[in-house]
Amino acid sequence: MIAQRKPNQDKGFEELHGALPDPAWKVAICAPLAPYSRPEPCFEALQRWFLPTFCVPQLPQNPRRKRFQRILHGAGCELPDSFPLRMSASLTPATLAFRADGTPYSPRHDDVYHSASGAFAQAEHVFLNGNGLPERWRGRRIFSILETGFGLGVNFLATWAQWRTDPARCERLHFVSTEKHPFSQADLRTAHEAIVADASIAALSRTLVDAWPMLVPGVHRLEFEEGRVTLTLVFGDALQTLPSLWMRADAFYLDGFAPAKNPDLWSSDVFRSLTRVAADDASFATYSSAGEVKRGLAQAGFECTKVEGFAGKRAMLVGRFAPRWRVRRYEPPLPLAVSERHAVVIGAGLAGCALTERLAARGWHVTSLERHRAAAREASGNPAGVFHPMLARDDSVASRITRAGFLYALRRWSMLDAASRPARGVDGLLQIAESEDEAQDFAQVLAALRYPPEFVMPVSRGEATQIAGVPVTRGGCFFRHGGWLDPAQLCAAQCASAGERLERRYGVEAARIERSGDQWMVLDAAGQAIVRAPVVIVANAHDAARVAGLHHAPTRSVRGQLTLLPSGAVEGLRVPVIGEGYAIPLADGITLTGATYDIDDPETALRADAHVENLERVARMLPSLASGSTGALLNIHAQDPPNGLSGRVAFRCVTSDRLPMAGALADEAAAIAGAGRLRGAWPRDLPRANGLFGAFAYGSRGLVWAALAAELIASQLEGEPWPIERELAEAIDPARFLLRALRHDTFV
Repeated sequence: MIAQRKPNQDKGFEELHGALPDPAWKVAICAPLAPYSRPEPCFEALQRWFLPTFCVPQLPQNPRRKRFQRILHGAGCELPDSFPLRMSASLTPATLAFRADGTPYSPRHDDVYHSASGAFAQAEHVFLNGNGLPERWRGRRIFSILETGFGLGVNFLATWAQWRTDPARCERLHFVSTEKHPFSQADLRTAHEAIVADASIAALSRTLVDAWPMLVPGVHRLEFEEGRVTLTLVFGDALQTLPSLWMRADAFYLDGFAPAKNPDLWSSDVFRSLTRVAADDASFATYSSAGEVKRGLAQAGFECTKVEGFAGKRAMLVGRFAPRWRVRRYEPPLPLAVSERHAVVIGAGLAGCALTERLAARGWHVTSLERHRAAAREASGNPAGVFHPMLARDDSVASRITRAGFLYALRRWSMLDAASRPARGVDGLLQIAESEDEAQDFAQVLAALRYPPEFVMPVSRGEATQIAGVPVTRGGCFFRHGGWLDPAQLCAAQCASAGERLERRYGVEAARIERSGDQWMVLDAAGQAIVRAPVVIVANAHDAARVAGLHHAPTRSVRGQLTLLPSGAVEGLRVPVIGEGYAIPLADGITLTGATYDIDDPETALRADAHVENLERVARMLPSLASGSTGALLNIHAQDPPNGLSGRVAFRCVTSDRLPMAGALADEAAAIAGAGRLRGAWPRDLPRANGLFGAFAYGSRGLVWAALAAELIASQLEGEPWPIERELAEAIDPARFLLRALRHDTFV
């Protein structure tokens, strides 16, 4: 399998090393080549490029696989027949157990979750006092804590309780915590009932348990105290998740089980991950005083001090980040330096309104520019849209982003004012396989990923028919929390939540943006200034790249025609059904079907052939309709114009990789001027247009992506922990196409 490496092939080896799917394969394949390894082999982009393809061995002719094979050959290796699937490891929940004295206990690690002398007293002594809290957060606008090992959430609850009672508290508290084996919601509730005695903390405990996320891998952001306290849970192995976090941590709670019981959480890899995100004055505290822990932290750049431990324990470690040498390439994120907290959002569709809500929630004044006389007049004005995550055999970037966006959107929508919440289907969503092979694939993928049934479950044809309320062609999968929603009503609710912080300027069209001193100036077609602000976010779909003056943001327009079937055409349909197309049961028995996918088709008028296409797709998913009234419509409209059928035409904005554009825009002129030194750059190396952001190209997934993208941009503006993994944020970075052009010398 391994051939002798030829000399002077560092580049080929570097690409090989980075493209391998997991650490085990790195060791197995690269061990003979280790003497030639570089300290930081570039691999993140190669992972995104190669892994979704070469991990699926049934695609041997795929050009990406061939390219990877050439890289392997150049490094003196051969491509094996197959690789293990690269996916986020499925979660194994923690097992709740108690010792005889009532102390929660982990059978997996043979260790207790806290001292028998008291969970909250231990949290206060070790982690709050050990990090100089609450004194250190006083007078700060944002204070961020990173914890290794959430466990029962005792440290978070103790910190939250301390924050609530401190009149000089920081404005916003961010608590980020990793957990490989999270508890189920039921077990967490049981554990808290046993250990929480203080009435004030009991109220916080109930709030946390009620908000507890589904047990699926990835980042889960929960908000409390009207967004002033944010808990970001990272479910997965810390060895994999910690390197993907991007934040500036002011304090570390090192709270894994004892080093002898859980050595992974006390490894040098974990400590190096902490140095990547440590603020200059970051502190740490841990109940452990083990020599290997002290040495590992010192090697990573932390000064360590032994102090008195808790409940008779002789010592514990505290300290601060004080490296004597440079330990990282990139500095952790800082808030954008602005003269005033004022942002202009161009576009008032799903993307723009989500941004308005997220920025206003942080105290920003937002000016919303929209060329129409009202919000949500283009694709966001469709009568309804479906929302659901995407499934992929290899848990691809797209599947991970849609999963994160789906779960975050559900939480955000639930927090909107009840009086203004949009119309929404809450009975789930059914995805029908397009072939018998795909139906088998659904079952195999879900068996491998082991998602909880409340997230998604495979269903047979009979089960799918029972859920749908009408016969279906085959089985598929059921998303219990998927469904449909009125996007225009969602936009209205988000704007309403912004209150007086929102200034609406509708019926005004932005033509271009210019820098003027420390602000951006938005100009109309006549060159007249519309508004000035230190921050501008282009969220106007097809026009975003033109307005922002981007030359490396390739998007295409995709026409989509919807068809509204009259009441009675689809009787009994209970939930949205998607597959080749979709059918959404709306009020008064009306069914929305669609949508066509016509690339670069500018036609705005309804077309008979598009109605027929929609009807045919619905009939292939729901076969009983072919002989009913819909079948009669098909027979009529195959020959005649669509008499009596209504619909709507809208245009999606998509990129070539079908991922959205969300984040800080690059300074293209500066990047091209420095093309020589940026040829091997990574996203964080690119110069950025200070205060200029983009949120567009959401395609057909605006409901899934808008809230998460808005939270990401708001977090980037504020210097807060990012709500998704860094590699996912880089996958949707608007500068990714410029980066590719620089690497391949194809920039203009």
